[in-house]
Amino acid sequence: MSGALRMRPIGIFGGTFDPVHYGHLRTALELWQSLDLERVHFVPSAQPPQKGPITDSQLRLKLVAAAIEGEPQFVLDARELKREGPSYTIDTLASFRKEFPRQPLCLLVGMDAFLGLPTWHRWDELLDFAHMVVAHRPGWKAPDTGFLGDLLRARRTQDPAALHTMPAGRVHVQPVTQLEISSTDLRASIAAGLDPKFLMPDNVRRIILETECYAETP
Repeated sequence: MSGALRMRPIGIFGGTFDPVHYGHLRTALELWQSLDLERVHFVPSAQPPQKGPITDSQLRLKLVAAAIEGEPQFVLDARELKREGPSYTIDTLASFRKEFPRQPLCLLVGMDAFLGLPTWHRWDELLDFAHMVVAHRPGWKAPDTGFLGDLLRARRTQDPAALHTMPAGRVHVQPVTQLEISSTDLRASIAAGLDPKFLMPDNVRRIILETECYAETP
């Protein structure tokens, strides 16, 4: 795949986004800038295998669309919502690779998600399809033992430019400004009647307040 040399990677940023907030957006922006990504695809999950019930997918899609409106470097990608069955990351990456056979792909994850990687479906095949970029959170330490320690020793690169020279296969840990905003806590506070202002874009807040989608149910 030498034709992929020096191509700017596509970032793939998945999650429930239930709801999307400034923590998601700031991480995506910093990774786009620091890694010189061509763009970042926001990929809302339909049925995340390791999470319980989540808010209606079409509403979450609407919230992400509102959050990234006017940001051409961000793309709303509904492919997981159109697919039957659990939203396995390996299937999403395979779909991207089919669509972009030569371009570098970067799966963007948090350090907490990376530490749980061995529980993911076919996790050991992910690097066959994409690079993995781990957004480093203060207080978390990259593992140096076990499966993940072995993975980092074999595949880690300290140079983001290496992500541009091959389509997949490397792991890069990138520090980001960590905004400690939790979607779980946001849902709880909104249900309790608290205002999510300054934690998310105003147009996302407006939809949440108008639809009362996170209001406490009787």
